[in-house]
Amino acid sequence: MINKTAKNIKRLRRAERVRYKLRSTSERPRLVFNKTNRYLTAQIIDDAKGVTLVYATTLGKDFPKHENSKKSKSAATELGKVVAEKAKKAGVSQVVLDRSGMVYHGKIAAFADSAREGGLEF
Repeated sequence: MINKTAKNIKRLRRAERVRYKLRSTSERPRLVFNKTNRYLTAQIIDDAKGVTLVYATTLGKDFPKHENSKKSKSAATELGKVVAEKAKKAGVSQVVLDRSGMVYHGKIAAFADSAREGGLEF
């Protein structure tokens, strides 16, 4: 049985490898999705300038009240909508998705699909 620390180290190595290969420009900033034990976060980063353009979390005041957990799949869907709205206000329409080394499945897929429906292009 692999312990959690070894799994996390593998995930961080994958994230580093993928981040190195991602081509983020000012026209297509990087959309980073991250999961913690309690919350979900997403931010759009312009790597050329080193600036965060948009930030949203399930902990934030602008996030709709949720009867379920703040880290559930439905919360990820709502977070995708919030990020897409904020990105439109900031003038961002095209992004590159950074999964942080996690598999494109479940919460990440739900987040990405709702962000696409909100108007972001990956």
